[in-house]
Amino acid sequence: MKPALHATSSATSRRLLGLSVLAAALMQFGAFGVAQAATPDAAQPAAASVKADLPFGPLKHVKAGLLDVAYAETGPADGPVVILLHGWPYDIHSYDDVAPLLAAKGYRVLMPYARGYGDTRFLSRQTPRNGQPAALASDVIDFMDALKIKQAVLGGYDWGARSADIVSALWPERVKALVSVSGYLIGNQAAGKNPLPPKAELQWWYQFYFATDRGAAGYAKNTHDFAKLIWQTASPKWAFDDATFDRSAKALENPDHVAITVFNYRWRLGLVQGERRYEALEQKLATAPSIGVPTITLEGDANGAPHPAPEDYAKRFTGKYQFRLIDGGIGHNLPQENPQAFAKAIVDADRL
Repeated sequence: MKPALHATSSATSRRLLGLSVLAAALMQFGAFGVAQAATPDAAQPAAASVKADLPFGPLKHVKAGLLDVAYAETGPADGPVVILLHGWPYDIHSYDDVAPLLAAKGYRVLMPYARGYGDTRFLSRQTPRNGQPAALASDVIDFMDALKIKQAVLGGYDWGARSADIVSALWPERVKALVSVSGYLIGNQAAGKNPLPPKAELQWWYQFYFATDRGAAGYAKNTHDFAKLIWQTASPKWAFDDATFDRSAKALENPDHVAITVFNYRWRLGLVQGERRYEALEQKLATAPSIGVPTITLEGDANGAPHPAPEDYAKRFTGKYQFRLIDGGIGHNLPQENPQAFAKAIVDADRL
């Protein structure tokens, strides 16, 4: 059973929030600069807060680096740690069925909302609303440090897989094992300048849409409809219902979500530059570093999202490694579409 998320706002306040987010987006993206928050974090309206009723208890919070991170936790407090990272435009509900399976195996399972999702908030209004991959991966290390976690098994898909890959490559001592949907997703701006074949470019239509002011405004205005379209095209055989989508879509009402999303895709195209604090990390990532931690990569047989071919990225994993193709019409959101396969991969990777 998957209880629904519920927001605290009225219809009127939600409309007002939507207008304020659109206005903020237009101001933030008029120039290709680093986006800033429109209002102080402490002054954000209650409508921006997302309260989650989860199968394994209420959300927790921890101040970690630049963020007040909202996260869910289940399993024994003294168990080996698994951190599950969600993608765009999804949320931690992707792991509603994965987490109990792992908790039953004795794992302490943590599922943080990434920056720009759910109840995760920046601690300062002055912090750039930066969506570059190195920033998101650094958030994972900050989260681990705040909870005094020396090492964990990391699992993720989409943006979450990219963050897990980056942490595994740059901080391997913090990663006991890795499960990554679609394999090696570490990129860089130089590589992003290279044109792809037309069919591949077509799959990235939203990246080019976000490169425009019209795209930023359109995503702010139509966030839920946009996300639902991505769900449908990325997982064309997944017959999710409205309740399942709406439960996760609440997380996209975070006041920083649009800014971070647009920044991420503009950064990939070199239209915005990242922060200086992440430059050394980006230089390392630009070398396409190998990943030596024990790894299992997964791919759904019906993944409709852009993704690399397994034979192209296998050489990037230099430690114990397995690839698994998950059949049955499984798309991009593999943990939610086949939680048993994802949970098994976590357990098996931990034992490699």
